[in-house]
Amino acid sequence: MNGDRWKGLAQPVNGDRWKGPARPSAGVPAGLLMVVLAACGSQGALSQEVVDRARASGSAPDLIYAVQLDGYRILEQSAGVVGDEGFGAYYGTEDGTGEPVELRVDRGAFDDHLCASTPVSGGGGAPGGGAVRCERDGDGWYRTDGVRQDYTVVRGDHFVRLVAAVGQVGRDALRRAVTGARPAVGDGTPAPPSPRRTAVPRGDLPTTGDGAPYNPVGPGG
Repeated sequence: MNGDRWKGLAQPVNGDRWKGPARPSAGVPAGLLMVVLAACGSQGALSQEVVDRARASGSAPDLIYAVQLDGYRILEQSAGVVGDEGFGAYYGTEDGTGEPVELRVDRGAFDDHLCASTPVSGGGGAPGGGAVRCERDGDGWYRTDGVRQDYTVVRGDHFVRLVAAVGQVGRDALRRAVTGARPAVGDGTPAPPSPRRTAVPRGDLPTTGDGAPYNPVGPGG
């Protein structure tokens, strides 16, 4: 697969920059290890290594999703942050042929207006693509420019999108995969903000002066 094709697939949505996969961080505390869910079989499972890598690269836990698409498996090294805190990954065919399918999850809204105005490949459209045709389809939106297609569903304050070449993945299969997408970390609830650290009173600092510790000298110096 040539590099130009991959570059086209990785174009960002709404100007967001794909920051790429990161190596797992040794600094992730053991207490932050997440429960990884299998999305109805090994094809849709995310390994703990993938989750750790996505977390270390900046993906928010509630935006890390897994999908099941028959005949495809996640390309683990492709998993990483999208934009500021989103998640993205590619799924390749099990026999190694054809183009990869792109999963993108990001914070933000999606509606009929954005459906028609946002390029299918997320940044200029695929080479040779025409005008975007947008259709509301059940719980989501189906779009195509004649070369590429995607299906998007909204989940609370974020959206889940799957992008594929026209003719490589059927529309119904694309819809089933996206509507069946599952959070890979816990139940998808956003993580609470980290508690702020508070200073512990020392008890030996004066209330006036330059704040140097008060160390009185005893008898004899």
